[in-house]
Amino acid sequence: MGYGAYGLVEVNGRANGIIVLDQMCKAADVKYEADNTRNGGHDTIVVAGDISACTAAVESIRQNPPCDVISSWVITGPSGEFVKIMEEWKAGRK
Repeated sequence: MGYGAYGLVEVNGRANGIIVLDQMCKAADVKYEADNTRNGGHDTIVVAGDISACTAAVESIRQNPPCDVISSWVITGPSGEFVKIMEEWKAGRK
C-alpha cells in the first residue's frame, strides 16, 4: 500500500528503535511500516501516513529524543523504488 509520506529515524540499537517507534506512534496518526538493523546495530525505524502525520512523528523525536538519534527524515511522495525497498524490508529481505 502506498502512503503520502514515510518518516524514518535511525538510532543505535534495536531497543532504542522500539522506544522511538512507540514515541512516534503516540505523537501522530502513523502506522509502523518497517525497520532495518545494519551497520553495527544501527536501526532504522519507518512509519507511514500522510505528510503532516509523518512530519509530526519525526519532529517529536527531533524535539524530544529518547536516545541518541543518528539521523531522521521525512520522505514525501515516495518513488516506486522507495516503496519497493519498504516492501522488501517488511518481507525480511534486508
